Amino acid sequence: MRFRLRPVFLVLSIFLSLSSLALAGPLEDCAEYAQLGVPGHDGDILCRTGHLLAHDPVRKTPIWIAERLTAEKATSTVVPREAGSFRLDPGLKKGRRAGLSDYRKSGYDRGHMAPAADMHWDKQAMIECFYLSNMVPQVGKGMNQGIWKALEELVRAWAINRGELFIYTGPIYDGATTKTIGKNKVAVPSRLYKIVYDPNRQEAIAFIMPNKALETEDLPLYVVAIRDVEESTGLDFLSSLDKELQDSIETTKAAGLWQ
Repeated sequence: MRFRLRPVFLVLSIFLSLSSLALAGPLEDCAEYAQLGVPGHDGDILCRTGHLLAHDPVRKTPIWIAERLTAEKATSTVVPREAGSFRLDPGLKKGRRAGLSDYRKSGYDRGHMAPAADMHWDKQAMIECFYLSNMVPQVGKGMNQGIWKALEELVRAWAINRGELFIYTGPIYDGATTKTIGKNKVAVPSRLYKIVYDPNRQEAIAFIMPNKALETEDLPLYVVAIRDVEESTGLDFLSSLDKELQDSIETTKAAGLWQ
């Protein structure tokens, strides 16, 4: 007696395929940016064309943003900045995200964590980097428009020189109470951090700076070790590296700005 098993196998194959799709998520979709592990799993994890992020639904700001910036991306001029405009993140529900009105007349810039200037290589990446999920209320003059902009430009220069960098950026909140803006109570960070890791040379440089007007020439004063960022945020960076290598990299403070 012969059994007709082919339909059964066909149904099973379709089921497994659908199950695989169901299991796919932002970390799988953004595997390029999660190669070295993700700093944490709290918040809403969102995959974007040019970055991966975790978004805090209470503070209405990102917890961390991960990028992989290559020399090719950093030198691209395919897409102008004008292709992007500030907008709500469609991946977040109302009540869990910032609104455009929150920043109006707040006295703060909508400060990109993944910079628009990193996204000239792809139109969708440029559009998505203007989602408010990629923003924090940032002091403008002397910070977002000064030292922070200089740091972002420096990181792009390093990417061109070194070929490939992994970048992690986000806010730090100090103290029991946090200043907020707008009806959605978007939290204003006390400080900001940026971590830059060179996978080819296996070295890193990290920064923490207060969210206030600073002197751009003082940038080297804000160099810290990655471990300092972890202690201030509770996050765990470069977690996929060998533990001994991770500890060595994260406890080493760069002697000065990279060349």
